Amino acid sequence: MKRIVPALVALLCLAAPAAAKDVLTIYTYDSFVADWGPGPKIKAAFEKTCDCTIAWVAPGDGVALLNRLKLEGKSNKADVVLGLDTNLTAEAAKTGLFRKHGLDLALAKTPVPWTDEFFMPFDYAHFAVVYDSEKIKTPPASLDELVHGDPQQKIVLEDPRSSTPGLGFLLWMKKVYGDKVPEAWASLKPRILTTAPGWTEAYALFTKGEAPMVLSYTTSPAYHVIAENTARYKAAAFSEGHYLQIEVAGVTATSQHQKLADDFLRFMMGPGFQDEIPTNNWMFPAGTTSAPLPAAFNDLVKPAKSLLYAPDEVDQNRRAWIDEWLNVMAK
Repeated sequence: MKRIVPALVALLCLAAPAAAKDVLTIYTYDSFVADWGPGPKIKAAFEKTCDCTIAWVAPGDGVALLNRLKLEGKSNKADVVLGLDTNLTAEAAKTGLFRKHGLDLALAKTPVPWTDEFFMPFDYAHFAVVYDSEKIKTPPASLDELVHGDPQQKIVLEDPRSSTPGLGFLLWMKKVYGDKVPEAWASLKPRILTTAPGWTEAYALFTKGEAPMVLSYTTSPAYHVIAENTARYKAAAFSEGHYLQIEVAGVTATSQHQKLADDFLRFMMGPGFQDEIPTNNWMFPAGTTSAPLPAAFNDLVKPAKSLLYAPDEVDQNRRAWIDEWLNVMAK
């Protein structure tokens, strides 16, 4: 009998299931978790630091993240939301669905001083009109030249109701034209081939040759130089300046894995995450990297002026400014 009992105990131990790993659910945008995006590499790197699994949830582009979160309310499943930007942070914080991150703000390496207690930045870049230099020999040198240029040279834009680049371009237009922006939208309208729901769809149309211009980033040409060995696609430098985007992440107040979410946000500011940003998300890192940026980043358009609204001002006016745009586009 003494021989049988140990054998039974050993057998039961072998049959017992392994403890399930904690699952960290991160809401983000679709291009971040694409096979060619930084998501897969960041997932692998973080999972090596924890006894956990990352589950990505990607409902669409950046604005769609906030829309989904507001729709779900306190029943949301997110532990971390990654992919909002400073144009949405005030509205996001007002929902009460985020808590303060508690990280040292000095970890943030952004063009403007970082003061947000709810969100930390993970990358940034200026928006730009990217053009095909084989189809456009003289690109617009200003936003005004784009607005009043040849309607035969089309541009693909993104929808400000679902996309952070789309919202960024709307704010860029408002910043430059102010109260006269409806007239500017009306002048630009004949040049717009289509308004895509997000950046992924818009850029795909551009690279397929559907239009010679697309709203993207000053950093986009670096992808083509590094990954495709071509300088065909370039960003146009605009004399009025370029609108700045800073993308952020925050921990939800309803997270069931608060410590793990904190660990991820801390990890996000270091090389394990930040090293993947330049050549996978094709943006500038907003934290610490282990190496300098690739040489192709030295040749990018360097805006003479950064345009940016305060988060509170965007929160107060976003719906009205979108209505201005809709009133013109619907005619």
